Amino acid sequence: MMMPLEEFTAVVLGVLAVYLSTKQNVWTYPLGIISVFIYIDIFYEVKLYADMGLQVFFIALLIYGWHEWLYGGENKTELHVSKTPKKIIGGNIFFVVSATGILGYSLHQLTDASLPYVDSFLAVLSMSGQYLQARKYLGNWSVWVAVNTGSIAMYEMKGLYFTMALYGVYLALAILGYREWKNDFLRKNSSTVTFDSVITKEFLKQHE
Repeated sequence: MMMPLEEFTAVVLGVLAVYLSTKQNVWTYPLGIISVFIYIDIFYEVKLYADMGLQVFFIALLIYGWHEWLYGGENKTELHVSKTPKKIIGGNIFFVVSATGILGYSLHQLTDASLPYVDSFLAVLSMSGQYLQARKYLGNWSVWVAVNTGSIAMYEMKGLYFTMALYGVYLALAILGYREWKNDFLRKNSSTVTFDSVITKEFLKQHE
């Protein structure tokens, strides 16, 4: 069975975009936006309406992330990897739980959506992960591991085998991304600590 050209294009662009994100390469965003537009049509055809609607939010989040990665740091400089603040974690948990309930119920009552609550949960969780990634919070990769694992199961049920394989690749890339970002975070913060320690020692010497 041959992969439809539309799905093949979305798969290739999606893999490239996620790989570039693991390397903190800002080109992840334009490629991601193109892939998102293609998937809007794909999800409409298989009646995964939550996923289709999710793509619209993804476009907004991708544009936001593109800007943040370039200008979201101190004095509008490049944004660097940081740990996810506890208040952000709490806010995202509340958002995921409440939005999943609202969206899942709406799709179940008002449409012929397939797997409305599962689809809604993965859709909303993906939005959370995309926001965390836009802010370069390290915890985004843990969210993507959960999203990709659940998506593999859902797409297998819907017969989207190429997309299921794509999410298998995404899962591997999420693990790679966590390792890459964590190493970058530790390297930059250990350098800062070392520099601060040197400055402190010099100050103490001068005031002995």
